[in-house]
Amino acid sequence: MNLTSPRRPDPNDDETTAPVELPHVLVTVAADGTLTATVDGTPFPAPGETAWTRTTFGPLMDAITKDRTVAVRVEVRECDGSVFTDIIRPRTPRRAAPLSEKPVPETRRSRHARRVPRLMEVTADGFVPGEDVAVAVIVCHTDATGLGEARALIDLDALPDAAGQEVILLGRISGTFAVRRLT
Repeated sequence: MNLTSPRRPDPNDDETTAPVELPHVLVTVAADGTLTATVDGTPFPAPGETAWTRTTFGPLMDAITKDRTVAVRVEVRECDGSVFTDIIRPRTPRRAAPLSEKPVPETRRSRHARRVPRLMEVTADGFVPGEDVAVAVIVCHTDATGLGEARALIDLDALPDAAGQEVILLGRISGTFAVRRLT
């Protein structure tokens, strides 16, 4: 039994995540790859005398969402009749963890934990500017069954070293798929 009343939103509260009604962005793709965009029915023209294109989709979304500070509902209508709908949420600011008042005693494990990370850059092109690109490390391969299904069991304790590993870059909008070997 709940004896407290529900929390009422404070109109001065800056912690709101999204408005109740999201702005509706409609992007129509012409056969030549140019885009026309409207926000709640109002045209959103390209800057200057240029036109929005598939390659400027990312900057278009950045302009409409004010660099992802505003949540919007996006509907993209392709020239072949297909429709893609998504919600672009605003970026959430990351808050730093509060520092501890008392120092943590050094242990053998903490001395080993101070290793400098070894970083390697993996690049590929063909992605839509601004799109999310998934990065996956290939840990094993498997064969598809006669029904087209694939199954893999991964021993997390037996992950191989980075040398010779493969990485997949997958564009969430463009579908661009690139496999690169770490050397």
